[in-house]
Amino acid sequence: MWHASAPRTSGMVGLSLGEKHFIQGGIAHDLRCDGRKRLTYRRISVETGVIPHANGSAQVRIGGTDVIASIKAELGKPSLLQPDKGKVSIYIDCSSTAEPAFEGRGGNELAAELSIALQRCLLGGKSGAGAGIDLSSLIVVEGKICWDLYIDGLVVSSDGNLLDALGAAIKAALCNTGIPRVQVAAGTSNDEQPEVDVSDEEFLQFDTSGVPVIVTLTKVGRHYIVDATSEEESQMSSAVSISVNRQGHICGMTKRGGVGLDPSIILDMISVAQHVSAQLINKLDSEIASAEAEEET
Repeated sequence: MWHASAPRTSGMVGLSLGEKHFIQGGIAHDLRCDGRKRLTYRRISVETGVIPHANGSAQVRIGGTDVIASIKAELGKPSLLQPDKGKVSIYIDCSSTAEPAFEGRGGNELAAELSIALQRCLLGGKSGAGAGIDLSSLIVVEGKICWDLYIDGLVVSSDGNLLDALGAAIKAALCNTGIPRVQVAAGTSNDEQPEVDVSDEEFLQFDTSGVPVIVTLTKVGRHYIVDATSEEESQMSSAVSISVNRQGHICGMTKRGGVGLDPSIILDMISVAQHVSAQLINKLDSEIASAEAEEET
C-alpha cells in the first residue's frame, strides 16, 4: 500500500458565508445542494474510441467534470531491473479552458500531481507488486522486447473529483485497447535482437480485470462524501483517495488536506470505499459495454 500527497482541489471557488453554511448543512443532513445523498455519484457517461489513431481511448463525464484518456502502444525494450515486464507511463494535461486556475504554472502543478497519483494507483510499488495493470502481459520476448503503453489524460472541464474521473477514463480506455499480435522470427540466438512481425489486422484485447477504480472520500464537517463538486471540495478539511479492484482489494491509498484522521476513521473510510467501489465498477462495466456496442454499430 502506498501513501503520498494527492492532488489538490481544482481551482479556487469563491463562496459567500451563506453558501458555505448551505453546503455544510446539506451534507450534515444527507441532502447535498444537487439533491444527492452523501454516498451518491452524479450521472456517469462513457464514450469509447473517441481518438481514432490511438490503440484505445475513452471520454468519461461525471456531472460537470469531463476527461479523456488515450492509449498508444509502441514496441520497446524492458528495463534491466524488470526484464519480464513491459512499461506504462501516464501523463495528464489540464486544459486552461477547463478552469481559469489551470493557466500557466497552476495547471502544470496539478497535472504533475494527478499523473503521479494515477501512476501509483494503477502500477503499484516500484517492484510492480500490487499493480492494477498486469505489466507481465506486455512482454513479447523476455529481456528483449516489450510493449510500452503511453497513457495520456486530458481534463476538458472541471467540476471536482478529477482523480476518480481520470481513473475511470483510463480503465475504460484500457477496455477499448487492442494490442497488435506480434510474431517473433524463429532461430534467433540469445545474443541477437529478435526480428518481429507486427500485425495490422490481428489485435489482442487488453486484460483489464485487475484494473481498480478510485474512490475519493471528501470530509466536510463531521461527514464524508463521494464525488465532490468543486464547491464541496472548497469546504473540505481532508480527503482520502482509495483504489479498489474488482475483488475488493485495496491497491493504493492517499490523503490530502492538513487535518489528521484517526486510524479508526480511516478503517471506516476503507470499508465505505470498498462498498461504493463495487457499485462504481458495475456502473462503469455497464457504461463501457454500451459504449463498445455503440462503437461497433
